Amino acid sequence: MNKIPKFSIALACLFVSMMSTAFKVQAPSSTEKVNWITIEEAEKLTRKNPRKIFVDVYTDWCGWCKRMDANTFSHPSVAKYLNEKFYSVKLNAEMSGNIIFKDRVYKYSDQYRSNELAVSLLGGKMSYPTVVYLDEKLNVIQSVPGYVDAGEFDKIIHFFGENHYTKIGYEEFQKTYKPRF
Repeated sequence: MNKIPKFSIALACLFVSMMSTAFKVQAPSSTEKVNWITIEEAEKLTRKNPRKIFVDVYTDWCGWCKRMDANTFSHPSVAKYLNEKFYSVKLNAEMSGNIIFKDRVYKYSDQYRSNELAVSLLGGKMSYPTVVYLDEKLNVIQSVPGYVDAGEFDKIIHFFGENHYTKIGYEEFQKTYKPRF
């Protein structure tokens, strides 16, 4: 009778060990890193030198956000392409400070427990991580919620970065996309 609880505990420990291994993040394999800036800096830069803006909307407590930082954004090919084609912004959705964007002041919203800019960019659908793509005129092209691995993410950033989204749908684009890595 005493063996059953010990076996259950051992099984639970094995499960926890396996899960912690499954969720370990990998160190970047290159010195290439995304050049992260604020949304205010991205707005100023894009007014002088128009470029699309990539916004990573995250929270400090989000495990999938941390995985995306460690596994997706730190992939050398992804980082290089983001630096070439986009102004890359990290936006902590829950930040309490004011953000000035497009001549409007965005404040913290108690209702959403998030900054109003994050609420606006995500259309009130507060899911983390979510990546939002803005065009050169600072308008939302599309938001993409959820964790995305480096291979799939590379496909998505090329879809937006090379303006394929203006000509064909994503499903069609995927058929012709040649993986970079």
